[in-house]
Amino acid sequence: MNRRELLLLLGCAVAVPHALSAQQKAMPVIGYLGGSSPGPSAPFVAAFHQGLKETGYVEGENVAVEYRWAEGRYERQIALAGELVGRNVNVLVALGGGSAPAFAAKSVTSTVPIVFLGGVDPVGEGLVASLARPGGNVTGVSTISVELVPKRLEMLSELVPNTRAIALLVNPKNTNAAGMAREVNEAARVKGLEVHVLNASSEGDFETVFSSFNQLQAGALIVGTDAFLFSRREQLVALAARHAVPTIYDWREFTLAGGLISYGPSLRGMYRQVGTYAGKILKGANPADLPVEQPTRFELVVNLKTAEALGLTVPPSILARADEVIEYQLPSESMAVLFPRTIHLRSETPRSRRTVCSRSADPSLNAAIAVLRPALRSTSR
Repeated sequence: MNRRELLLLLGCAVAVPHALSAQQKAMPVIGYLGGSSPGPSAPFVAAFHQGLKETGYVEGENVAVEYRWAEGRYERQIALAGELVGRNVNVLVALGGGSAPAFAAKSVTSTVPIVFLGGVDPVGEGLVASLARPGGNVTGVSTISVELVPKRLEMLSELVPNTRAIALLVNPKNTNAAGMAREVNEAARVKGLEVHVLNASSEGDFETVFSSFNQLQAGALIVGTDAFLFSRREQLVALAARHAVPTIYDWREFTLAGGLISYGPSLRGMYRQVGTYAGKILKGANPADLPVEQPTRFELVVNLKTAEALGLTVPPSILARADEVIEYQLPSESMAVLFPRTIHLRSETPRSRRTVCSRSADPSLNAAIAVLRPALRSTSR
């Protein structure tokens, strides 16, 4: 090998690592600012990734994601957003906790594209110029959480028509708390109901809140939209059951956890849309030209087991409108004989009339249940 060939070989050896490094740096990075905690948010992170995948992006293959979690602490969000911007992310998504994560992101950058999930009134709050053409570097999906509170009050009144006082649970650190209280009070005044606004910003507040119901003589509860409250949904559902408080929630995940009733848009669907928007921006779309999306379909989910435990009869008017009805009962006496320890049967929507047998409390019965499940489905249609 002559001197010229040796120098050429050495030059290639030096150039290859630099080329590989450039390729690695070329992989776009998404900053993910979550208002809640990673554990309870896992299904929604998966929905976000589904939206990304639909635009051609898969984490670890052609896009990287940097995660930061506020754990329900609103005061941390600006610092966390700043950290992500400091990582030179290509897109910053801000999810959970109403408008707070979006404003935290907007306060630290005017150039990095931001996709938010939340916002009661994105235009009125100054988050975007308009829904159709947001302008600037911000777009996203509005949950319209405040606007739905009167509808939840109406449904709760149908469930417990004799109550004259209700409570609204909010996180006072949530910027939307005052708006939710205002909407509930206005709707309650029309119905002649008294409203008690209860605050909880930590787990230690929950027991105090529920212990106050007897003194307040409140006959039902509305749980306001909030990332912290959502992350503690199992605890809230358990307390509502223990204190026998009929409660309506915003997201179906509360009802699936044992809550009485929920009404709101699909949270997973909105996370998926945020992922889609993030992917579109990575492909070159301008956030200023991507309209702020608003949900048009809302899910009404009713848990009949919880209603029975509370001694409530769900009115036919609610059952007829329900998108999903969860029933915990055996379909027939013969099945009760065969599976006396079966936990529950879950029946979805009066429209689909689909019944699915759950796993049994006795592991030895699970194989038989698996065999009979197709028959149960066919006979329940």
